[in-house]
Amino acid sequence: MHSRKWIVPSLIAPFLLLSVMWIAQAADKPADTLILKGNPMGAVKFEHKLHTERVGGKCDTCHHASKPEKPATAAQQACRDCHTKPPSAGMKTATQAAFHNPMAKAGTCIDCHLKSNAAGKAAPVTCGKCHSKANG
Repeated sequence: MHSRKWIVPSLIAPFLLLSVMWIAQAADKPADTLILKGNPMGAVKFEHKLHTERVGGKCDTCHHASKPEKPATAAQQACRDCHTKPPSAGMKTATQAAFHNPMAKAGTCIDCHLKSNAAGKAAPVTCGKCHSKANG
């Protein structure tokens, strides 16, 4: 007789757990399009969803593991959470260097764009193709 009172809660508990997990996952999901501001050449309209699809959903393609100098507060964080201008204490890489070097000849974004172009998939490699004052 006593076991009957646990039937309903035991049926509801998995549903509640899945609901909480779904809500937590949705809260961590970045916007499909981000505007990366702060560059004097203009902001970059970054199609996060498009880039995520192109790398097969592998977040660590762009987001590196947490560093002891600035431990992560989430699995994947915005680059500017840690890479600031000027670099915060203990950090060596400022905002721009998190994306590419001063002449945009190497770095996370430009390396991938050059690799895509070499594979026959068009990706922008000139400043004005990404940076635009019209983006904000």
